[in-house]
Amino acid sequence: MAGLESPDLHTPTLDRESSGLIQSISEHGGYAYVRMAFLAAAGDFRAAEAAREMAWEQLHSGPWHSVLPVWRDAYSMACLLVAKCHYRIGEFKEALKSLDMGLIMGGMLLRKDLDSAVEKVSIKVRNIGVSEDCYEGLEKHEHPLIRQQLNNTEALQFLPFKSLSSKTVMKKSALSLERFLKDYYLTRSPVIISDSMDHWPAKAKWNNVDYLKRVAGDRTIPVEVGKNYLCAEWKQELITFSEFLQRIESPGCASWDPTYLAQHPLFDQITELRKDICIPDYCFTDGGELRSVNAWFGPAGTVTPLHHDPHHNILAQVVGKKYIRLYSASFCEELYPYTEIMLCNSSQVDLDDIDEVKFPKVQDLEFVDCILEEGEMLYIPPGWWHYVRSLTTSLSVSFWWSEGGSSRAS
Repeated sequence: MAGLESPDLHTPTLDRESSGLIQSISEHGGYAYVRMAFLAAAGDFRAAEAAREMAWEQLHSGPWHSVLPVWRDAYSMACLLVAKCHYRIGEFKEALKSLDMGLIMGGMLLRKDLDSAVEKVSIKVRNIGVSEDCYEGLEKHEHPLIRQQLNNTEALQFLPFKSLSSKTVMKKSALSLERFLKDYYLTRSPVIISDSMDHWPAKAKWNNVDYLKRVAGDRTIPVEVGKNYLCAEWKQELITFSEFLQRIESPGCASWDPTYLAQHPLFDQITELRKDICIPDYCFTDGGELRSVNAWFGPAGTVTPLHHDPHHNILAQVVGKKYIRLYSASFCEELYPYTEIMLCNSSQVDLDDIDEVKFPKVQDLEFVDCILEEGEMLYIPPGWWHYVRSLTTSLSVSFWWSEGGSSRAS
């Protein structure tokens, strides 16, 4: 009947692509999955969950890069089928979690269905026990993540030896694209750009806990738990954004270790937050191509160990401040990279506790460093080693982009 909302989630891409996807899954030995998927499409909840579990096992059968794309799409399909079952019986939070898992771990084939379903289910979740008027009031209410900033003198007690004692990264205001290209991009030199984020809505919104809870609180996100990814006790968890914010606001709580939302394409997953940021024009220097946009959210004390990346990188500091130390890309041998393939871009040197006997070349190695303040962007050239420490609760965005035409040929 006209005017009545459908009791189901519409999945036009799945409806159109399911037969081809099912055939491809069968060709790769997924006969049990196919049987469960057919039952799930008919409304069998247990079959939908079974199909999702089978796809999950395939995603974890080896290194992530070796997972066949068809199984990522199969996982998306199963997440949609599970979400549809939850939605029919009014379990909207469970449906949203399943959709988020599809966005985080699934392929791109069914992305439009996942995005449209998230938009529909999110409205339902937000209406559970809270009116839209209350949400509007929450957004206007000021509940800051950071209540007191740390000055640079206080910060020194947390930083590695020799920090802020030598060369600091050059800071430029109103840096034109032409000067950026000539003075920093082509010469592979770091620079801080101080005034290119004033127009970002995130600047005004992201230091408000209530705003973040309103737009993302019920969403499921992957977080890192522990000192850093090089430590034995490090692990990953899936929690809601609201639980993540609670951990940030209570960093000393004995019930959990430091929790960091690190290098996650959050803005592909949560489009409301994507609207709060802008891609810097610098990312298209010399015909460059944007590769990824990632979120880095966490409490004071979170550390990304010394490492290097293959792409040009602009790290935009939206809330709080970070300390960054950088070593030239030429200092590879002197920084003792791991020999394992998965960690070959990371240094064995712990800058917070340097073993001078094991790593004698590090102590006198030249570096540049800085404290990246709110509203500043740091350009990190490809191959430059960098160590990052959050000095306060910190919300940052990194933009990776690939080489342009002329510099690639040089």
